[in-house]
Amino acid sequence: MSNVTGQKGFSQLSSNAAEKLVDVVLIGGGIMSATLGTFIQQLEPNWTINMFERLDKVAEESSNGWNNAGTGHSSLAESNYTPQTSDGEVTMGKALEIYEQFQLSRQFWAYLVEQGLIRDPSTFINSVPHMSFVTGENNVDFLRKRYQTLRSSPLFDGMVYSEDREQIKSWAPLLIQDRDETQPIAATRSRFGTDVNFGALTHHMVDILNQNENFTLNTKHEVKTLHRQSDGTWKITVKNLDNNSVRTVHTKYVFIGAGGASLTLLQKSGIPESRQYGGFPVGGQFLVTENPEIVKLHRAKVYGKAAVGAPPMSVPHMDTRFIDCKEVVLFGPFASFSSKFLKQGSLLDLFGSVTPSNLIPMTQVGLKSFDLIKYLVGELLQSNEDRMKALREFFPTAKSEDWSLWQAGQRVQIIKKVAGKNAELHLGSELVHAADGSLTALLGASPGASVSAAVMLELLQRCFAEQMATEKWQQKIKQMIPSYGVTLNEHPELNQEILLNTSKVLKLTQDLVEVRSIKEEVEESEQPALATTA
Repeated sequence: MSNVTGQKGFSQLSSNAAEKLVDVVLIGGGIMSATLGTFIQQLEPNWTINMFERLDKVAEESSNGWNNAGTGHSSLAESNYTPQTSDGEVTMGKALEIYEQFQLSRQFWAYLVEQGLIRDPSTFINSVPHMSFVTGENNVDFLRKRYQTLRSSPLFDGMVYSEDREQIKSWAPLLIQDRDETQPIAATRSRFGTDVNFGALTHHMVDILNQNENFTLNTKHEVKTLHRQSDGTWKITVKNLDNNSVRTVHTKYVFIGAGGASLTLLQKSGIPESRQYGGFPVGGQFLVTENPEIVKLHRAKVYGKAAVGAPPMSVPHMDTRFIDCKEVVLFGPFASFSSKFLKQGSLLDLFGSVTPSNLIPMTQVGLKSFDLIKYLVGELLQSNEDRMKALREFFPTAKSEDWSLWQAGQRVQIIKKVAGKNAELHLGSELVHAADGSLTALLGASPGASVSAAVMLELLQRCFAEQMATEKWQQKIKQMIPSYGVTLNEHPELNQEILLNTSKVLKLTQDLVEVRSIKEEVEESEQPALATTA
């Protein structure tokens, strides 16, 4: 094996070798493991893949529809992807990155549908416009700048802006119902947004994997230890939670995609790269309504702006969701705290993750994260009326009896030790690789599932570099993801083609397949809205 660029000679260590080895072990039955497994199976159908999931079904933790916000994050509405500089300018580098990554996911999902591997895309993805909505002069000024900045990129040609109440009412009437007419408001809207049920998508992908005899799904199996062997392979000890039997699995590559449990498993691997990480768990709660009158009037994902001093993960949003064959509306998030790393984890998870190498970094982060601690304490002290007050900032006539509180999933935010600096709290996601590319762990949270294809392509490039360089893999990846290796922001015609094609295959808004271009549609629709800002 190579020591940096990936697993040299991986294909030679096939399952037909004298000693039986599993080619790939996937720890965790969520969207990330399912995505990586599906990629590998499409690229190398003869490779053996074992998936181990601690629960009795896949996609029951962070990937479950009720445990995440379900937005197809593509920067169309999320203000935290367009931060302001100290001089008030809005930056869009992160927004461009997230948009491009989400388009990779859309193409991969469309490929699975085109191949007949997923029959009905509406079971996991639906067209829901994405909106940003703000109140107050300062926030209106920010949103106007955000819109103007994003529209300088052709990727956001489909976005429109308005400060006109009647226009916003036509997009999302509940936002305007009985709102103070003197209150400054503004909104952007992109009708090319989506709602994604990542739990349903995970089940689809695992069903695809199960069609190949070289794939084995092991539910109610918990990985207890990971040991690297002298030849660079891994010996994994797994416990069957049904009968408490223990067995070992010998594999060439390990992916740890176990959500909040990934940090603990990474530490158990013993690789030096694990020593610079700690984790801080943050839970989430949402208000939920199934009232058909509310659901009928609100078909949008509406994102606000985080309060001053609040972390980016606290951006409030009022979302149309499709879960368990039902259309519902969620509002939140409201932070909660538990020392568990998983919703169905142990209260000892946080304390068990503290090691001599990450104790000081975790302490450093704790001492300087006053704003986060203050925010969490404030959230924990909220009453139901406090939560309803926050909802009424979006939906002024909301009634308490229509809404119930739901405990969503746990997220473990990354605490990372940086050479020569104090440790920092990272609010995104990160791949942590063993130096020889034989093991990878995914840590962190949002945008996570939305950019799963991009994250797994990055993993393949790093850990399977030799295979990725072959014509066979390159051709197959181009078949699955036509824009792979191309920057869409520099190729607007390709972006438009991909957006239209994936919308057609995934059965999203039908008007996307008309002859008129997105550019022509926007030019026709945006003039009245822009006139309100003059």
